[in-house]
Parts: sequence; C-alpha cells; structure tokens
Amino acid sequence: MNSYKVGIVGAGIWGKNLVRNFYNLNYLDTVCDMDEENLARTKNDYPEVHLTKDFNEMLKNPEIDGIVVATPSHTHFKLVKAALEAGKNVYVEKPIATTSEEAKELNDLATSKGLVLMVGHLLLYHPAVNRLKMIVESGELGEIKYVQSDRLNINYFKNDRSVMWDLAPHDVSMISHILGEEPERVISAFGVSSEGNEIMDITHIDIKYPSGAVAHVSDSWIHPQKRVNLMLRGSKGSAMFDDTLAENKLQVFLNDKPNSASTISLDYLEIEPLKLECEHFIKCIETGKKARSDGENGYFVVKVLEEAEKIMLGDKLKVLNEHNFALSRSKQ
Repeated sequence: MNSYKVGIVGAGIWGKNLVRNFYNLNYLDTVCDMDEENLARTKNDYPEVHLTKDFNEMLKNPEIDGIVVATPSHTHFKLVKAALEAGKNVYVEKPIATTSEEAKELNDLATSKGLVLMVGHLLLYHPAVNRLKMIVESGELGEIKYVQSDRLNINYFKNDRSVMWDLAPHDVSMISHILGEEPERVISAFGVSSEGNEIMDITHIDIKYPSGAVAHVSDSWIHPQKRVNLMLRGSKGSAMFDDTLAENKLQVFLNDKPNSASTISLDYLEIEPLKLECEHFIKCIETGKKARSDGENGYFVVKVLEEAEKIMLGDKLKVLNEHNFALSRSKQ
C-alpha cells in the first residue's frame, strides 16, 4: 500500500483520466464532484474509492497529501488557494489560473509554505518532447530560429473562454521547455470566432524568445481533421514532431540535404504521458523538489496568454471601429 494519497476534484471529461491513472498507481483516496452522473460513473468503475460532493471534506482529511484540481479553469484559483492554505500539495490542470496576478499569488503561496504546486502541462512529460529538448541542447540543429506549433481539432465542448486558453498552454509550455527559456514578449496575436461572439475558436500567436527564436502558435476548435505538429528550424537542421502518428513521431532533417529525414527512436513511448505526469507529482511530494511544470512555469504561460488576449481584443475593437467609421462615411 502506498503511503501517499491524493484526492481529485472534478471527474468529468478530462478528470476521469486523472482518476484512472492515480487509481491504477494506487494513490487515489477520494473523488469530489458536484455532478451526479460523474459520481455514479466513478462509483461503478472504482467502487472502493470514497466519493463526496464536499471539497472541504478532502481538505480536512489528514490522510490526503495532495489535491488534484480538474475543474473548469475559472474555478482553479479559488480551489488551489484553499488547498494550499490547508497544507495540501496541489496538481492543477492548465491553466493554473485565468490571470497572471492570480497565478503569481498561488506560486508565492506554495513557495512560502514549502508545498508542491504543479500545473498539468502534459507535454513536458512526453518522451518525444524531452528527446527533442535533448537534441536542441546537443546543438545538432544549430541555433533555433523558428518554431511552429499547430494544435487543431474539433471540440464540441467549448469552454467559456477562447481556444487559446484551452490549448495554447500546451504549446507555450512545450516550446519554452524545449528551448530552455521563458518567452520575452508576444509579438502579435489574432483570433477569429466562427460564431461571431467573444469566444474565439481559432487563434494565432507569435512569441519572441530571448535567444532570438520566434514561435508561431496556431490553435483551433473547428478543424475537421486533427493535426498536432511541432516544427523547429535551426541554423543546421530541422525537427518535426507529429503526435498524431502511432510511430515515427519524431524526425530530424539536415537543412542542406534533401531527403535527409532520420527517425529518432524514443524510450517509454508505450507509457501514457499522463501516467508519467501523475508519477512525477507523487515523486515531487516524496522528495520536496519543484515540479518540472511548477507554479513559476504556470505563471509565465498565463502571462503570455493574458498579453496575447489583450492584443486580440484590441485588434477586434480596432476592426469594429474601422467598420463603423466606414458605415458612417457611406451614409454621408
């Protein structure tokens, strides 16, 4: 029997995957959810796991060492703060919070209490991403000039904020991890709502890094064909990571030689990245070490998205004003 135990709040669309992994790893103690259907499914699948609708019950349970938060993003700040104040280590799904001010407060609180605060930036635990980071660090690709990440799919369960807040945390955290540096600034950002409302389901962000590398991030909820590609262009070579492929996910190319693709063999590819991420959270609790995707990592990702959203909304207002001006001119 493992000595460490976690409680999970939120057993819905993504939370049920966390329930499955922590249960299989023998660390799951309690699942909390307000939805009767989610609780019924969890009870059917894991009859021995304790269920509750009361979040405070988990916070008061001395046997629970870590709280896993897999609820809608607008609830993250309140739940994570309460868990940290109760002395619990926390794993929270991305984004850590919906403002950089909140993200910083949570990171500072975890640091002051000596607690683990880990954000669910899943791709930082993907074998292909970590192998790609090693390739970049080895200098094989030369100086990285450009990075492009495309994360496109159909989503029938849209959140109450743009696709950027749902998917871009993966891209920004992954690119920053591979490059080994935090973003310097957002160069440009643009979003489109296919339904003509405030929720943008297609977004494009360009980010500048201190090394001079520029990253372009494209995310979509309305793409009929799934595409999950990452491309790095260096001064010597380029690399492609295609996460939709069952094999040959990672390839490296020489810039000056056509047909020079070489496939990189990957260790642990058969292991679900989410399992590796869950194991990492427990390991951090055991050792007291900071998580790879810690509160600081969560903070700078939110800061980038916040900056990008301001640019997007500003551009949208500018376009609207120009449209209204054109209408008024046409009526004169």
